Amino acid sequence: MLDILTLRKSYGSDLVLQDISVSLKEHEVKVLIGASGSGKSTLLRSINLLEGIDDGQILLDGQDITAVGVDADAIRSQIGSVFQAFNLFPHLNVLQNITLAPRKVHGVSKSQSEDEAMHLLKRFGLADKAKQYPDLLSGGQQQRVAILRAVITKPKVLLLDEVTSALDPILIAEVLTLISELKSEGMTMMIATHEMGFAKRVADQVLFLHQGQILEAGSPSDILEEPRSTELKAFLGALRDAGRL
Repeated sequence: MLDILTLRKSYGSDLVLQDISVSLKEHEVKVLIGASGSGKSTLLRSINLLEGIDDGQILLDGQDITAVGVDADAIRSQIGSVFQAFNLFPHLNVLQNITLAPRKVHGVSKSQSEDEAMHLLKRFGLADKAKQYPDLLSGGQQQRVAILRAVITKPKVLLLDEVTSALDPILIAEVLTLISELKSEGMTMMIATHEMGFAKRVADQVLFLHQGQILEAGSPSDILEEPRSTELKAFLGALRDAGRL
């Protein structure tokens, strides 16, 4: 579904992604871990073309989406993205936020998009919030709405970048439960997170990034329980010291 080939990205003289190569199969979930500044967010932003790249290729379902002349908006319509900030439109209610992209980008009728949105809201316990505005929702509810807004367009790949970093522990659980259910349905995802317990539960493969490189990749148990590199051992040790592992 997604192939990243020797990707390189710099900000001036600062090389932030160094020859990143990784493939994501349909229905697979890969989780990116690593310290802040390791390149996780830049990698995800490069995949949905919010960041230009210096070298390499990104293939989505066989199409080179980094080729010159590619319609970035058309590519982004096939990729769902959710970031740390909820980015809901404050002047639109929940139902309007979720149905905006299906109607405006994908040409789905108002009635069909609302039916699909209400199905998602009911399924994930948010039906009673359909007519409420974002500022009346908890942080966890807002983030769940943001994820449903990305999911309703049936993206080929869903990118989630530290979607729980601004939430307290109770609200984190709400969001992680939703993501776990999406995995059980076969959603193809690449997720950057500092929640190691969650990574262990949902990941088919965990990738450890350090200074823009993938230093280790393997099953959750291999990466989190049997780290090989000094850098990964230090990263996990810091998480243990902070009570986050």
